Amino acid sequence: MPLSDLQIKAAKPQEKDYKLTDSGGMYLLVSSTGGKHFKLKYRIHDKEKKLSLGQYPVTTLAEPREAALSAKKLLSKGIDPSVAKKEAVAASRFAAGNTFEHIAREWHALHNKNKSERHKNRVGRWLEYYLFPTLGKKAISTITAPQILDATKDVVREGKLETAHRLIQTVGQVFRYAIQRGFADSNPAPNLKGALPPPTVKHMAAFIEPSDFAGLLRAIDGYSGGQVVESALKLAPMLFQRIGELRHMK
Repeated sequence: MPLSDLQIKAAKPQEKDYKLTDSGGMYLLVSSTGGKHFKLKYRIHDKEKKLSLGQYPVTTLAEPREAALSAKKLLSKGIDPSVAKKEAVAASRFAAGNTFEHIAREWHALHNKNKSERHKNRVGRWLEYYLFPTLGKKAISTITAPQILDATKDVVREGKLETAHRLIQTVGQVFRYAIQRGFADSNPAPNLKGALPPPTVKHMAAFIEPSDFAGLLRAIDGYSGGQVVESALKLAPMLFQRIGELRHMK
């Protein structure tokens, strides 16, 4: 006779594990510690195997019966249900690790670890505030160029065109990393060339008063960073002066 919910509920642990048979090779294994596990016994390629169908009471009686029926359909096609189950779990794990957010975080940690804290924080903000809300949960292999462009619309609306361009560049770098890892086959970011207005270039004001130039020299003299940068800063005023003289001679 097939199992009933009452029988399953009433089953008590004994000194040794024991089985309560259902039908078609399915049974409930009651362990000596009190656990109750649904199993399916089957044969394939002249070998007897067992397939786990869930644990009671998380899995109700109807669910393992349905799973057992699906397993028998696979067996009728010569497919081992245990192998099919492992492949499905692997595919699910791959899909979970295939989101833009997961891959972008991995890329950020790897490719920016030797960059300055300022750079790492800036790229991190771009990912968190602008890209993850729209692209984060999508499988990276399904993301299209219009979806990437859509992720920049708020930034463009705010007039931050330079940031919008940097966002697309960042997405492109994440896609290159995804291709290297086998999560994507192509990079849609380059297709957005010309899709955004060019950023406004703002030139720095030139020093025209001696007092301004004197302030620059004092700031350079007070620099306390690396020796290479300090030397370059001290040479810069002399080089710029020489360039100006050469232009004047022309």
